[in-house]
This record gives sequence, structure tokens and C-alpha cells, in this order.
Amino acid sequence: MLFQSEDMVQLMNRAEYINKMSSYDRKKLDEYAATRQAIADEEQKLKDDKVALVDMQEKTKAKQESVKTLRAQKNKEMQSYAGQIDTAQSQVDQYNADLVAQENKIKQIEAEIKRKEEEERKKAEAARKAEEEARKKAEAEGKKVSATDKAVSYNVASLGNISFKWPCPSSSRISSGFGSRTSPTKGASSNHQGIDIPASTGAAIVAAASGTVVVSTYSYSAGNYIMISHGGGVYTVYMHCSQLLASEGQTVKQGQTIAKVGSTGYSTGSHLHFGIRSGGRYVNPQSYVSP
Repeated sequence: MLFQSEDMVQLMNRAEYINKMSSYDRKKLDEYAATRQAIADEEQKLKDDKVALVDMQEKTKAKQESVKTLRAQKNKEMQSYAGQIDTAQSQVDQYNADLVAQENKIKQIEAEIKRKEEEERKKAEAARKAEEEARKKAEAEGKKVSATDKAVSYNVASLGNISFKWPCPSSSRISSGFGSRTSPTKGASSNHQGIDIPASTGAAIVAAASGTVVVSTYSYSAGNYIMISHGGGVYTVYMHCSQLLASEGQTVKQGQTIAKVGSTGYSTGSHLHFGIRSGGRYVNPQSYVSP
């Protein structure tokens, strides 16, 4: 095109045109290269995003499986806990029912003993009156009355005139006192009707005072336990024994071994639960006995 130019002006114009065409071509080539690079970069980015998404998908799937496994495990644990709660509630209900039955049994025994003591008191009172009348009659007739002919008296025992002996010679420690307390285990009474004396299993339990064994049996709450009547509506109770050595109706002396320490019934460890009852209710043993 340059060599075919007719004059210098045409040559310059054609040279200018070729220059612009070359510049335009270089510009478009650069744009093409940039566009191609941008597409390559975008393609690589998309590939990287795809890899990341696949990795995320796999991790999410793994997490879903983990959550699924964890959920199944927690559901199983909850079912186990629900079963334990039902079992514990059943035990608490049985414990409470046994406490009521035990208290009713003790009250019935106390009522019967009180009735018999009242009968004995009335008989003694009648005999005393009869002897008193006989004595007065003899004196009125001028007869001499010997000392043995004096009217008999009926001595009534009471909490105030009984001297108690510590019931567990091998231990002088008290792990739980009388009255309000924090339950040592679910369902256990928070109103403690006695004192707990921790001791090794098989340690001797002795009668705190002389009397008659009125209960020697087993219950769900108290385990093996003994109750002794000391007269006048006063009783001592010995619970959670591993072995009972005195039977109902047996007369025992103060200090006599009547049972062995244990952890039977509703208990958290080897110990003696010792209680004193007077007038149909439990009183604080520490007010009447000490190691």
C-alpha cells in the first residue's frame, strides 16, 4: 500500500492508517489476552469453589452423621434416665409407703402396750385399794399390821426416770443428727427421726435400757430393725442391722447385745440408726444419751 501511493500525501495517510490499524489490533489482542486470562482465573476459581463445596458437603455429611449418632446416643441415654427416674420414683413411693406402714405398725404396738399397761395399772390400783381397806379394817379391829401388809404401789416408767446407755460401743461419732437435714439420697427423709452412728459392719449393738423387744423384723426402709419397750410409752429403735440377735417378746437387759451393725434397707453405708420414742413421737436421743 505504501509503495503504490501516488504522492507523498497519500503515502503519509496510508502510513497513518496502517499505524492506527496496528494499534487497534494490539489493543484488541491485549484485551483478548486479558479476557482469556480472566476466564482462566474465573474457571480456576470455580474449580476451587467446587472443591471447597465438595469438601464442605463431605464435612456437612460427616457432621450430619455425627449429629445423627449423637442424637441416637442421647435418645438412648434419655430413655435410660427415664427408666432410672421411674425406678427411683417407684423406690421412693415404696419407701414412703413402707415408712407409713412402719409408723402405723409402731403406733398399733404402742397403743396395745399402753392398753395393757393401763390394765396393769388399774389392777395394781384396785389391789392397792383392797389392801388399803384391809389394812384400815385390821387397824380398826386392833390387829397389828406387818410391813408386808402395806399397800403395793404401781411404778410408772417415764422418759425422765430412765437412764440410757450408748447403743454402739465401738463408735462414738454421729454422722447425722436428729431433725431437719439434707437427704443423703433421693427419697430419704429430710426430717431425721433419730441419730446415725457410723460403725463397721458386724459391730455390736446393745440395748440402751432394759425392756421387752416388741419388734424384731425387716422393712424396706429400716432394713433389719428392733424396737424395745421400756414401759410408760418409752421405746428405743435400732435400724439397718446386718443381724438381729433378739426376738419379739424377749426381755433384754441394758447393755445386752441385741443386733449387729449393717446397711440393710434404705441406707447409704454401714451405720446404726438409733431412735427414742416417747408419747407416740420421736425425741432427740442426744438429749438423753451420749457416748
